[in-house]
Amino acid sequence: MNAISRSQHGSSDAPQTDEAWSRLNRSAINSIAKYDACRLETELEGLAPIVREKVTEPLYSMRNLFSSWEHLVSRMESGWKLPGQYPISAYVNDLDSRSRLETDLGKLNDEAQAVLSPLLAELDNRFNRESVPDDPGELRPWLNPSSGAEPDGFWLRKPRRHPW
Repeated sequence: MNAISRSQHGSSDAPQTDEAWSRLNRSAINSIAKYDACRLETELEGLAPIVREKVTEPLYSMRNLFSSWEHLVSRMESGWKLPGQYPISAYVNDLDSRSRLETDLGKLNDEAQAVLSPLLAELDNRFNRESVPDDPGELRPWLNPSSGAEPDGFWLRKPRRHPW
């Protein structure tokens, strides 16, 4: 599989992501492949050689980041009726994916950004419609960005309805 292969969630779980990827031109695809290659090297650091040789694509590829964010939004919109359990640790992981999109989308070339920035804006709007500010900090004990930064933005929101 190449660096921008299908999402770990499968194509049917992220139709907007699939549609956006179908519109990427060669230059945008190359830009994403370069990002994914760097991401793979980061993910391989510290892994045992036997594991390193088996990993061929990054878990947090650009496509997987978008698919994860879209999948979360779809779960929220469905009232959490999509199959499978969704622990709070998965929510934290999806928020981490969104945070990574915030910073890493800017590493792509203009052609890739022209297609993917509107997708991110649409997914963010959908998330905001399905979430509310977590003013009392109900989820705060569990929400710690992997970057170690103080939670902000999407980290300060919680689903209107949640499965926990």
